[in-house]
Amino acid sequence: MLNKPSKISFKNKSGRAAFQHKDYRFFWMARVLGVLAIDMQITAISWQVYQLTGKALDLGLVGLAQFLPFLMLFLVSGSVADRYQRKKILSICVAIQTLCALAFFLMTITDNANFPTMFTILIFLGISRAFQSPAQSAIVPLLIPKKHLANAIAWTSSGFQMARIAGPGIAGVIIIAGEQWVYGIAFFLFILSTISTLMITVDTQIISRVPVTIKNILAGLKFTLKRQIIFGAISLDLFAVLLGGATALLPIFATDILNVGPAGFGALRATHMIGALVGALTLTQYPISRYAGKILLSTVAIFGLGIITFGISTSFWLSLGALSVLGAADSVSVFIRNNLVQIITPDNMRGRVSAVSAVFIGASNELGELESGVTAHFWGVVPAVVVGGIGTVFIAGLFAKLFPQLREVDNLDHDDLVKKYQKIQT
Repeated sequence: MLNKPSKISFKNKSGRAAFQHKDYRFFWMARVLGVLAIDMQITAISWQVYQLTGKALDLGLVGLAQFLPFLMLFLVSGSVADRYQRKKILSICVAIQTLCALAFFLMTITDNANFPTMFTILIFLGISRAFQSPAQSAIVPLLIPKKHLANAIAWTSSGFQMARIAGPGIAGVIIIAGEQWVYGIAFFLFILSTISTLMITVDTQIISRVPVTIKNILAGLKFTLKRQIIFGAISLDLFAVLLGGATALLPIFATDILNVGPAGFGALRATHMIGALVGALTLTQYPISRYAGKILLSTVAIFGLGIITFGISTSFWLSLGALSVLGAADSVSVFIRNNLVQIITPDNMRGRVSAVSAVFIGASNELGELESGVTAHFWGVVPAVVVGGIGTVFIAGLFAKLFPQLREVDNLDHDDLVKKYQKIQT
């Protein structure tokens, strides 16, 4: 939550107020370990798939396997997150991800790795993440008092970015010894994540008791569509990530354009997240107090410019710089959007609304990978990335005109946002 400085001056001057709360500490650890494992695993999968098939389209299909479950299940998964204890949902989902990591490990050490089998396992991984995402987002406001929500969201984002930095970098180095080692470490990290999730004791969730009907399942989508600020924010990220999914093509850039090998591939993957981490950590200490809507739109435009620069670069160091800039811009836009969605949505609907947000934003990463793989297959790698970046800049300008209420959001004070926007608006 981006508040006025006077309203978020914590007694804990270090800016770690959220970590005063035990349940949040367990949640944070579980999320960091889980994201670290997933990113290590996806990095190894992308590299292994490209080495097996040599096709850009197959890299796009890696994203498709993860996106389809989000698209098909987001209404159901959101309803589940509102009707059942979210901490139990998270435990089950991470346990499934643990089994997927084990399957990748066994398949690789027995030399039976093939793309169709990997694609099938990825679908199961996608199903678990489809149910995990809304429960994970919706549980955060239950773990801490609302006065510390901004700090919790900032640290959740920072932990996410730290894991996404470490995951590709570690995997890029370990891949030299073999992908099976990456999968084995991911398996161990998933076990630790499951244990940390089981340590969460919060029981303050407002369980939705409304009958399971099509109307109630669709309530989250209806709530989102009737609030211009939420719909505009998540739609903006959807198009930005969809058009700017260049990271799916990093194995090709590392192998064929920049010629930096697996270690360079890991560095490229990690550098994007280093920029994002810097942005997220800055927000834990210096929250934005004014012009949040304009900053959101501006950072999406900067993200697009970073994509364009990366696409035309033939220098490894310039590519690293472009990825770090677009990563920092991305973290700021995600932070603002998370605050808008979590604050404006009442707890008994957070699961359903978070599911809508997940399919718009979280799953759009995978859909963006598919788009990049398909366009690279037909247009070539560099044109696909550059056109995507140009499209992202255009979308930022278009949304500034289409969503004036989003553009005019100033501070993100909890009480102000609830008062102004929790009621239906069009």
